[in-house]
Amino acid sequence: MSTALYRRYRPEAFADVIGQEHVTEPLMAAIEKGRVNHAYLFSGPRGCGKTTSARILARCLNCAQGPTPVPCGVCDSCVELARGGSGSLDVIEIDAASHGGVDDARDLRERATFAPVRDRYKIFIIDEAHMVTSAGFNALLKIVEEPPEHIKFIFATTEPDKVIGTIRSRTHHYPFRLVPPEPLMAYLDLLCQQEGIPVAPGVLSLVIRAGGGSVRDSLSVLDQLMAGAGPDGLDYELAVSLLGYTHASLLDDVVDAFAAGDAGTVFSAVDRVIQTGHDPRRFVEDLLERFRDLIIVNAVPDSAAAILRGTPDDQLNRMRTQANQLGRGELSRAADITNTALTEMTGATSPRLHLELICARILLPAADETERGTLARVDRIERRLQYAGSDAGSDAAPSQPTAPAATAQDHAPAIPAGRSQGVAPSAGSDPDGKTASTATWPEETAPAEKPTTPSVTPAGVAPSSPAPTASGPATPGPATSAPNTAGSAAGQNAAGQNASGPAAGPS
Repeated sequence: MSTALYRRYRPEAFADVIGQEHVTEPLMAAIEKGRVNHAYLFSGPRGCGKTTSARILARCLNCAQGPTPVPCGVCDSCVELARGGSGSLDVIEIDAASHGGVDDARDLRERATFAPVRDRYKIFIIDEAHMVTSAGFNALLKIVEEPPEHIKFIFATTEPDKVIGTIRSRTHHYPFRLVPPEPLMAYLDLLCQQEGIPVAPGVLSLVIRAGGGSVRDSLSVLDQLMAGAGPDGLDYELAVSLLGYTHASLLDDVVDAFAAGDAGTVFSAVDRVIQTGHDPRRFVEDLLERFRDLIIVNAVPDSAAAILRGTPDDQLNRMRTQANQLGRGELSRAADITNTALTEMTGATSPRLHLELICARILLPAADETERGTLARVDRIERRLQYAGSDAGSDAAPSQPTAPAATAQDHAPAIPAGRSQGVAPSAGSDPDGKTASTATWPEETAPAEKPTTPSVTPAGVAPSSPAPTASGPATPGPATSAPNTAGSAAGQNAAGQNASGPAAGPS
């Protein structure tokens, strides 16, 4: 029967504690300078090294070579306080969850008056210190404020606010933090190598996610996977099914269907989640994390691997493609919808209904009349235009047809009644407004407020210039349009001459 990983690999020196350099380095400097306080308060989340650091501090203070920041590991005190040791009579660990009353505090105060049995200091490690009652803290207040020279107190708690202020003010407070993913992943990889168990890509990322930054929780999850691993080591399929996370391939199918607008594939995936017994809320959490990863990949495509540590390269390549297919607007909108629905799913009686509504809202940006819905629709149109432009640019560009040479007959406008063919058109647009025409009548270009009397060519007299033909450009001639004035004989003769054709030349 083997011991748990977190017990088998418990650190024995400050240098072995990972992710807490902001605590271990000041403690080592204080020990080296001889400025050790009589009381310490270690606070932080569970499984981040509070109690372990308290034991290491006790080893450093009671080492035969010390006090020293690096315990020797061979003296009686170091051996007794080492990993798997029997424990020292001068280092007393008290669980405040079951010994937090006023009577326990009085008993501790009486024991503290006696000198240590063998070592330099008598050290009291009070774990879960927030469970001590107010009366118990008040009973300890005097001895914590002015303890004997041989007494040291180390309080460890996950809730430092519940420790009364009079005790906190008399201690050196060191806040512990959750371990970042990068050092934790390197540490877990080292442990797997020491255990001789191969690990498939992506498994350690799931372990770190399940551990939530706690070293002890991560080691417990890894120990569970190692216990059920086959001859090939830690398999990704086993980790996904055992930890209850959504498989990466299912998330890929859903995201690709969102990008393509394939509602059938999306709702088939939702049905698969329900039929396989997965928690819909967990699926929504995994989907939200995938959208977050895609937003990061879209924002920083070159340095995404440094942020999404532990993600396999092939998965990163798929995520880059998905981020380009969806675009920033749709990714942001989908993440907002998923995040809001995840909050609403807390305590919901029909989680599948909420999950299907999430998918429907993501698939239908046209139904979203807010600004983010408009941005998603514009983003989708821009991507389609971009794809269409890239497809057209890939083919050979066809040669543009050359317009045939226009002739004077093609572009000559119809001569309205009352105009003479001897009048030459000027450059401009034709009466239909088409730019292909090469001539306009002078009367149309400059509107006249009052009609003017044109010069009239008498009957039987040829005009000064010939009529325009198709063979050459027309020569401008005098304007012969007669005003529409009733009772004018000259105007009637001119209109009749224009309607019948060109004026006859001299006989």
